[in-house]
Amino acid sequence: MVLDREDVRRILVRIAHEIVEQTGGDRIAVVGIHSRGALLAVRLRDLVAELVGEPVPLGDLDISFYRDDAGIRGPDYQPVVHSSHIDFPLEATTVVLVDDVLYTGRTVRAAIDALFDYGRPRRVQLAVLADRGHRELPIRPDYVGKNLPTARDERVNVSLTELDGMDAVAIAVATGEPA
Repeated sequence: MVLDREDVRRILVRIAHEIVEQTGGDRIAVVGIHSRGALLAVRLRDLVAELVGEPVPLGDLDISFYRDDAGIRGPDYQPVVHSSHIDFPLEATTVVLVDDVLYTGRTVRAAIDALFDYGRPRRVQLAVLADRGHRELPIRPDYVGKNLPTARDERVNVSLTELDGMDAVAIAVATGEPA
């Protein structure tokens, strides 16, 4: 295990402080990418709202139909589709996109495409719990919890209490065995 419950909590608190510092706490919205990014976004939004002393809009995005790599996932690949919720105007807002792991950048590109279907934010920033490298697109996070150098045949597995009963981040080899 690379990160435990306390590490995840501490990272989210630090990122919340960095968001408020970088944006001045003005007109921020937090939008999570399904599924674990959306769960992290709820936690991060609550921390940011506590720091700025006012409600912070929260949204979530499903990017299943925006992905450009669905064809290479195999003929039997069936995406799990969630609904997206952006119930606030994006114009003149700094949107902080939240995801669990940044890898190739393709998920973030798809999320930005999906986000712009709802409006044009003043600025889009990216917050990730873990950055594992191996970018295929020129995407760089604004807020990083932990840089985790990995090999391409490794996976970064994020467990969150809401889905998995615990908060943890682990690196596993392709066979599923812990690295």
